[in-house]
Amino acid sequence: MGNYKLLNDLAISENGFLFQPVTGESFTLNSVGITIMEGLKAHGDSLQIIEQIVEEYDVEQSAAERDFSEFINQLKNHNLVREQ
Repeated sequence: MGNYKLLNDLAISENGFLFQPVTGESFTLNSVGITIMEGLKAHGDSLQIIEQIVEEYDVEQSAAERDFSEFINQLKNHNLVREQ
C-alpha cells in the first residue's frame, strides 16, 4: 500500500456525493467510502486510512485492507486518484 492523491478538482459533499466537474460524472459514497476519501484528502496515507477503518467500523485488518484496495481500484478506473 502506498500514498495516494485525489485529483484537485473533485467536489465531495458531507452526504457522500462525489462530483467530477471536468467530466460531469457523479458518484455516491457509503460511510466507508467517505472515510477513505477524507483520509485521501487529508494525508493520502493508506496505512493510516486502513487503521481508521479498523477502529471506526470494528472490522478485521484484512477486511479493511480489502475494502480499501477495492475502493482505490474503482477510483483509479474512473481516473479520480493517482499514486504518489
